[in-house]
Amino acid sequence: MSRSTHQKLLRRKRRIERRLGRSARRRRARAGPVLAASNVRYEVADRAKAVACGGVGAVHLLARHVGLAEAIDRELHLLKRHLPYHESDHVLSLAYNVLAGGTCIEDLDRLRTDEALLDGLGAGSIPDPTTAGDFCRRFKAGDVEALMGAINEVRLRVWAQQPASFFGRAVIDADGTLAATNGSCKGGMDTAYDGPWGSHPLVVSLANTKEPLFLVNRSGSRPSHEGAAERFDRAFDLCRRAGFKSILARGDTDFSQTAHLDRWDAAGDVTFLFGIDAMPNLVLLAEALGKGAWARLERPARYEAKGERRKRPRDVKRAVVRARHFENLSTEREDVAAFDYRPAACKKSYRVVVLRKKLAVSMGQTRLWDEYRYFFFITNDRATAAGDLVLLANGRCDQENLIEQLKNGVRAMRMPAHDLVSNWAYMVMASLAWTLKAWAGLLLPVSKGVHRTRHEGQKRDVVRMEFKRFANALVRLPCQVVKAGRRVVYRLLSYNPWAGTLLRAAEAWRRPLRPMTC
Repeated sequence: MSRSTHQKLLRRKRRIERRLGRSARRRRARAGPVLAASNVRYEVADRAKAVACGGVGAVHLLARHVGLAEAIDRELHLLKRHLPYHESDHVLSLAYNVLAGGTCIEDLDRLRTDEALLDGLGAGSIPDPTTAGDFCRRFKAGDVEALMGAINEVRLRVWAQQPASFFGRAVIDADGTLAATNGSCKGGMDTAYDGPWGSHPLVVSLANTKEPLFLVNRSGSRPSHEGAAERFDRAFDLCRRAGFKSILARGDTDFSQTAHLDRWDAAGDVTFLFGIDAMPNLVLLAEALGKGAWARLERPARYEAKGERRKRPRDVKRAVVRARHFENLSTEREDVAAFDYRPAACKKSYRVVVLRKKLAVSMGQTRLWDEYRYFFFITNDRATAAGDLVLLANGRCDQENLIEQLKNGVRAMRMPAHDLVSNWAYMVMASLAWTLKAWAGLLLPVSKGVHRTRHEGQKRDVVRMEFKRFANALVRLPCQVVKAGRRVVYRLLSYNPWAGTLLRAAEAWRRPLRPMTC
């Protein structure tokens, strides 16, 4: 970032801080409301052109920086002639539509009629909604696989830019989620186990960066674990190519994958930690353990309070439960133990960690009885303490946040097309917006001087941001777009605390990537 640009940012920051500070100091009674503008008029600019989502230019710079368009056009071949759009134009347009606030394919029309945005992207036009829908319908299953393969090839380049500490252990999570639809003519839809109609996508992700590595669209009636073993294998290969030293695979009880455990254990670099159903034989084995086999599980605090400790507010929910004499369960304590067990599909025994919860059952103010419930996890990790493995398995719940972001943040699982494969293609293309967010965080430059700690914190924050916050902080920024000579200039028209980060990132993304060494 140039010195003059840095000074402009500082001036804007000081100006808004002074304005807010004056407002805080002058808190006195007013004759009228603070929002007092009355003589509001609109005019149409003659020459100046601006765009509301100026950060899209930086995201496009990032896509070019990592070679995403070239990788997509190299691997994906759906169009016989490019009149004028290439495959990458369609894919990136749908991803940018999501980043710019679009919630459906029809919102592409808003982008393609924005002259400033088209100038900023160097495009005469972008695909209209009808053309984008036709593009989704051209996909076969192999084409979707090719698109995910192209994205994962670029992902390897992004990971190759990370420090050595990044490649310690890759944590791969898998889960299924229901994507309901109100339509009645969508091919492949079916009823889920709990009633709704729709699809049942499989999500395999890297927990380290919350990146979706593989998405698979399936009929709503298919079991959660279907096809998971194959995707785990492909995720393992991807992480090995990246240079990760070890791999941890996690999943809930539907993903115990006992038919594959011997093979994964023999690989040497794979550790698995899956939930396993509380079958009667496992419960009997747990109840037969001696008292000395159990250890108390102490869960760490969810967060460390900063500043003075405040009084906890009244628990309204508990008061309603007691007043209406609902049956209530509360955890009294948790204990953990471990024993060896050989599943029927395995040729060797593995370690089973059991979590025993003592629950107090009450109704109103009356305590009725105590109840024990057991939760089991199967693993080939014999070195880690049983309590730590339980906490590590519980960490898989963070994937639920990723799935929530894909469903309701990115809205990749709206299923707008007419059949299973077309909707699968749309899901992968829309989820690319989330992937670009993760890459933006991973590729944020970190200085080696006094700002190193702050820059590393910004990098972590962007990787873990919710999609809405990322879009508001780094994408939906009003910018004037100026075409000067061979340059396209995005001129920021407002200030927010992330503006400096965006400018610093855009400058770094204009330089080529460091070549891969693995």
